Amino acid sequence: MNFRVFFVCSFFVFIILNHGFSMAQMVPAVYVFGDSLVDVGNNNYLPLSIAKANHRHYGVDFVNQKPTGRFSNGKNAADFIGEKLGLATSPPYLSLISKGNKNENNVSFMNGVSFASAGAGIFDGTDQRYRQSLPLGKQVEYYSNVYEDLTREMGESALQKHLSKSIFVVVIGSNDLIGYFESSEVRKKNTPQEYVDSMLFSLKLQLQRLYANGGRKFEIAGVGVVGCCPAFRLKNQTECVVETNYWSVQYNKGLQSMLKEWQAENEGIIYSYFDTYAAMSDLIQNPTVHGFTDVKSACCGLGELNARAPCLPVSKLCPTRQNHVFWDQYHPTEATSQIFVDRIFSGPSIYTSPINMRQLVAPEVS
Repeated sequence: MNFRVFFVCSFFVFIILNHGFSMAQMVPAVYVFGDSLVDVGNNNYLPLSIAKANHRHYGVDFVNQKPTGRFSNGKNAADFIGEKLGLATSPPYLSLISKGNKNENNVSFMNGVSFASAGAGIFDGTDQRYRQSLPLGKQVEYYSNVYEDLTREMGESALQKHLSKSIFVVVIGSNDLIGYFESSEVRKKNTPQEYVDSMLFSLKLQLQRLYANGGRKFEIAGVGVVGCCPAFRLKNQTECVVETNYWSVQYNKGLQSMLKEWQAENEGIIYSYFDTYAAMSDLIQNPTVHGFTDVKSACCGLGELNARAPCLPVSKLCPTRQNHVFWDQYHPTEATSQIFVDRIFSGPSIYTSPINMRQLVAPEVS
């Protein structure tokens, strides 16, 4: 064998053996927590849930044009994050435990897992209108089970090293805000500020649980322009609902303050915050720059703005998905998600702070 070829091959083997993943991978694993914006199929394994993206319109632009449990016409943000990091999409946790092979599961757990669930919120019970989902507390509980299994399999020291280089993605909060503004009962019990403060307090507790079980590098997204989703525009003569957007902004401001405080209280935390609100506002205000022609209506739905009903098998489907910012009443199209993840990964600082994901995974911040 040519010496140069031998050296290169040996170097790659050295990297894989000593770091546990190839140079194409930027991190060993991605652990995903959140709602339908990043759910890749967990809800398909919840028998009582009515929040399932399992019919023909969902996945119309996905591989083989098959529905996969993603609330999108194709890929969602979780898929694009995996691609950016040189990894396959983290599989749904419930799909892994349903297979029942513990040894195979532990290998999968090492490579990353998604706990995200459509309808999930920071609060338990936020998902009641969907009958069943995995609220954030349950997702973190499942992660704790994974952590215990991997500790037994790998040992504490090796696992800590593995997790310290992995990325923990958290995309949650929209369902809590939607639930607040759609429930007169909840609004009677809490002012908007009290509710937002409680969201932040509860989220911090769950993040601390992840930190206690090895999480060190976090990608955390704020909530988007909730009041401009087709479902909310429908209630306001096709215009954005100002009050809902105002409290989305207030929550995001509180989230950024909480993350700074949380980082200061714990050694070794590195995080990147993504301002989903700013990124979505840009698409809505400057659609043609990004190739969009429709920022108000859903691509899949019925009635005015295609938002009178969820995306159903009988729904009207827009012919050109790439032109729409929104796929259904609440969710972005694949095209929108890809733009978001490009900004999550590379910035600029108007959307990511204090660093972007590219900086988050860099060796010097390990």
